[in-house]
Amino acid sequence: MIPPETHYAHSGSVHIAYQVVGDGPFDIVFVQGFLSNLEVQWEDPGLTHLFNRLGAFARVIIFDKRGSGLSDRGTEMPDLETRMDDVRAVMDAARSKQAALIGGSEGGPMSILFAATYPERTRALVLYGAYAHFHSWVLSPAQVEAFVAKAEDNWGTGGSLGSFAPSMVTNERFRAWWARFERLGTSPAGAIALARMNALIDVRRMLPIVRVPTLVLHRDGDPRVKPAAGRYLATHIAGAKYVEVQGNDHPIWVGDTDRIVDEIEEFLTGVRPVPQPDSVLATVLSVDVGEPPRRMTERPRPWLERMPRFREIAADLLRQYRGREIGQRPDGMTAMFDGPVRALRCGLALRNAVEPIGMTLRGGVHAGEVEIAGVEIGGAAVQAATRFAAVARAGEILASTTVRDIVPGSGLQFSDAGDRLPAGDTGSPRLLILHADANAATLVREDERTKAPRVSPREREILVMIAHGMTNADIAAGLGLSEHTIKRHVANTLTKLDLANRSAAAAYAVQHGLT
Repeated sequence: MIPPETHYAHSGSVHIAYQVVGDGPFDIVFVQGFLSNLEVQWEDPGLTHLFNRLGAFARVIIFDKRGSGLSDRGTEMPDLETRMDDVRAVMDAARSKQAALIGGSEGGPMSILFAATYPERTRALVLYGAYAHFHSWVLSPAQVEAFVAKAEDNWGTGGSLGSFAPSMVTNERFRAWWARFERLGTSPAGAIALARMNALIDVRRMLPIVRVPTLVLHRDGDPRVKPAAGRYLATHIAGAKYVEVQGNDHPIWVGDTDRIVDEIEEFLTGVRPVPQPDSVLATVLSVDVGEPPRRMTERPRPWLERMPRFREIAADLLRQYRGREIGQRPDGMTAMFDGPVRALRCGLALRNAVEPIGMTLRGGVHAGEVEIAGVEIGGAAVQAATRFAAVARAGEILASTTVRDIVPGSGLQFSDAGDRLPAGDTGSPRLLILHADANAATLVREDERTKAPRVSPREREILVMIAHGMTNADIAAGLGLSEHTIKRHVANTLTKLDLANRSAAAAYAVQHGLT
């Protein structure tokens, strides 16, 4: 998904970055926790889903606190009062006279202070995984010092993930994203300063002053903030409603996010959202990646270095083709799409995009019923696509006749794959090998090709080199230019083509036939 436009509010001499999602009848200000980055967070499907859910019934204002993300960095971390002023500045810039505040984790105490100070601007208060006193319910002084010592050496590696979302520690894609989220959320010094500032938080005396409707949400197995913190908030805020839900992760966007948002929507609107259907028609793409054939003298790049790159490329292409990742394997992934042509073209684009990083891809595509149970997604279509990918040969994408029959006029072509499935598998449709037709060889329709910005010879060279996994230093050496010059060329090219990062540039080069 393309992130919403980023704006800046002026809070004194500091610029606070904010975005607006949705156009509902009332406003929500989402006050984020320990880390945030308005650009990076849209790379994660969980956060994207959270903001889209909230944006379906309200106008949601999200921002990076000063000292983090896209907002101005300072030499010292601000106190809660200064951050409260930043919220007011963001609301003013977004022309919000009154809003419901959702304070998550560290954002909770500041939201409490704001609600008590500006009740006329606070429609309601929602506190998730929040606390009133840091040392009582988050970390002891000794644990804070242990965090500081670890941050000195490991910040930006994703090492803190286990303390926040233990269920995601084995998820390679999420762990790589979390490391990037750390690095672009704040610097090591910023993380340490923030931890020390949080350790001083104590708003317990402010709780009786809160006079706005309040909902307190907490997960019973929260590994970061003890559930007793939420119970304390609900007991000491007059009339507060307390809901404790199951879950072993701290971030609101990990785990059963829909249960949390259902509670928020009902509290703010008075209407419980209609449950999602337990099954939908969707097209499923399942892919596995492997080693290409090579000569004995060739030394491949380490596999564990290539997999994060594969995850980045896959995430970029899923955003482009409106796909949703629903499963991850050590050597592949599964995604669902609301249209078969997008699923097929995404598979072809992904196959071509991984070749420059030394991988081959096998894929399977099937359209049918997909079952949804909370965050779990499965069913016959998922099983079939995974089974088809398992019998595909290197470089092949196998599609069912079911898919072929619903994509006439797409320009995509198919040929018979022969007998691939076991003899006893009589319930599956016949398999076909997917091909792009002559007019779609670059995986871009003609009307999309003509809209693509024209690239200069130099920009083409750089895009091709990026597609082959070369760093700025490699490109500089290859073109005989300084690394600074190449850095400027890369930045200008990404801006001109409206590409988010180097993975998107690599995918662009492949899709537009530049390689």
